[in-house]
Amino acid sequence: MSNQIDRRTFLAGLGAASAIGFATKPLRAAAPVAPVSVAKCASYGSEFVTTAAKMFDQIGGLGKLVQGKTVGIKINLTGTGDRRWDYYGSGRSYWTHPDTVAGVIHLMDKAGAKRIRILEGAMSWPYSLAEFLLRANWDPKVLLSAGSNVELINTNMPYPGKKPYATFKVPNGGIIFPEIVMSTAYSECDVMVSMSKIKEHSAAAITLGIKNMFGATPCTVYGNKAGVDEPFPVPYGGRQEIMHDGSRPPTKIAAAEKDPKTPRQSGYRLPRIIADIVAAVPVHLTILDGIETITGAELPNANTKFVKPNILVIGTNVVNTDAVAAAVMGFDPMASKGTTPFERADNNLQFAEQLGVGSRDLKQIEVVGTPIKDALFEFRKVRAATPQPIPKA
Repeated sequence: MSNQIDRRTFLAGLGAASAIGFATKPLRAAAPVAPVSVAKCASYGSEFVTTAAKMFDQIGGLGKLVQGKTVGIKINLTGTGDRRWDYYGSGRSYWTHPDTVAGVIHLMDKAGAKRIRILEGAMSWPYSLAEFLLRANWDPKVLLSAGSNVELINTNMPYPGKKPYATFKVPNGGIIFPEIVMSTAYSECDVMVSMSKIKEHSAAAITLGIKNMFGATPCTVYGNKAGVDEPFPVPYGGRQEIMHDGSRPPTKIAAAEKDPKTPRQSGYRLPRIIADIVAAVPVHLTILDGIETITGAELPNANTKFVKPNILVIGTNVVNTDAVAAAVMGFDPMASKGTTPFERADNNLQFAEQLGVGSRDLKQIEVVGTPIKDALFEFRKVRAATPQPIPKA
């Protein structure tokens, strides 16, 4: 018997989820839940700032989250920065958009944040994050001037000082790794934000708030050319060997994986590793941009399409927020491997839920703002259809 969910049943469930909120009795052990805001938003700049400000208010307000705090914002700059979709820049297609970063910095500064750090493991050797942004045609000054105390940190590089790395233990021993090593820049943050495009992923099925945190692991420790005994001072290469394939252990300052006999496929490993990461490093705010994005993969290629869903999804629990965003994409967050969109990978939401990070059950999550059914933009259906006209720059 097929385990594919019937589309009509799933879509009917979306409407029920929007209306029911917390009223339905849980079908499993309780996992944390918090409201998730969904909104229509057609452009970056002032419309994004106005819309995001309202969404933050709907989930409890920025002030009580960031006032007097050091805030780390993990953005998504996957790849080397030299790809684009047709004539449209990376921020319009597969990267976090610079205007959303500047807008969030502005709102957090206004809400009283003490310090705001923009964090990313940039694939640029051995450049700073500012230099990487310049090479990708961003203006770092726009971000640095959006708040009173803003820092740009390439977390693939050793953090300056006597303690370049910090160790974060995974609750209950983790699934793949019992602990995760990251830049000390992360341990100095009081509030952690995951900020990403809403998009699909060739190995992990979906890139949302959870998958975005994969890029927080430093390539000096988990990269293909990471040192055996000690981290190299400069990172080279991606994370395929250690993280995707498990063909070698990380640098010895990091814990080895728990069981080297588990499958060596990325579709098995990545969903479990990213669940370990968000369990070890709690994400306090997730901001997902679906104003403009691509379908089909995390990077532009022959199978991707540029699309304009015109949506934003924001929440304080990363699993809740990802579950709602997955539903907006036309996917069932309760789906298992072998069903859409998890044809080749296990469902990372399942493992994050098992680690106690949050619930992926739409029946337990209160959606505020635009109902899921009204924001629905079915990524697979759009990808299979005639290409959408590209909006004017």
